[in-house]
Amino acid sequence: MTNYRNPSYNLRNHALAMVIVLATLLSAPPIAVASEVHLRDGASVTSGPAAVRSKWQWPTLTPVAVNRAFDPPALPWLSGHRGVDLGAPIGLTIAAPADGIVVFSGMVVSRQTVSIMHEGGLRSTYEPVIPLVESGDVVVAGQPIATVEPGHSPGTLHWGARYGPDEYVNPLRMLVGPSVLKPW
Repeated sequence: MTNYRNPSYNLRNHALAMVIVLATLLSAPPIAVASEVHLRDGASVTSGPAAVRSKWQWPTLTPVAVNRAFDPPALPWLSGHRGVDLGAPIGLTIAAPADGIVVFSGMVVSRQTVSIMHEGGLRSTYEPVIPLVESGDVVVAGQPIATVEPGHSPGTLHWGARYGPDEYVNPLRMLVGPSVLKPW
């Protein structure tokens, strides 16, 4: 509340507000600059979180139970859960949640995995699956990419998303689209 009779009171409140705003801005993650990522087949996608603009869809095409939530580690090398486990039944066909390019389709340790590079440099991953696509394939939202196979617990499908080698994000966040700030 503004106190028009006491200028020092107003100054203290405005100074406190500025400190809070600056602290918030300084603690926020840096804004990424979009750039292009060129893939081996000549295709390219724009990289950087600032380039992600479209709303995704569920890879199961309809919402399913989330059996284990996103729980990132405090530091990149610590343990955590870098994705979500979806209650997708074995044999269910999984679809691309957004347009992209398949950057990996094959075995990782003991599980088959599919990874798609999307606009903005966001890579989505799905395991354990039987791939229906190959590395280098261009996919569109809703296109079948894999079939869920046994081998993951507590959910049958692990869905992950990340920028670069270790900036994991909650893939469920992509289902609601970008945040838009509006003036008061």
